Amino acid sequence: MALNTQPNLARPDDFYEALIDMHRDLDDAQSQSANAQLILLLANHIGDHATLIEALRHAREGVADAPARSAGAHSLAA
Repeated sequence: MALNTQPNLARPDDFYEALIDMHRDLDDAQSQSANAQLILLLANHIGDHATLIEALRHAREGVADAPARSAGAHSLAA
């Protein structure tokens, strides 16, 4: 299964809102745990090892290309 990196969400704004809501009222540790659980659930759903490795590579490259955040910044915790 090839990794689809093209926009593929039927309702991207609704998903983003739900993702932000998932983090609402969580502390940093709980937010990180929720992210990890979501990643593992979606990885299990995908199931294909090669696709998951490609996704990991893309995610790592995206972080390497992004400007550094300040130490106090929070990415998704609302």
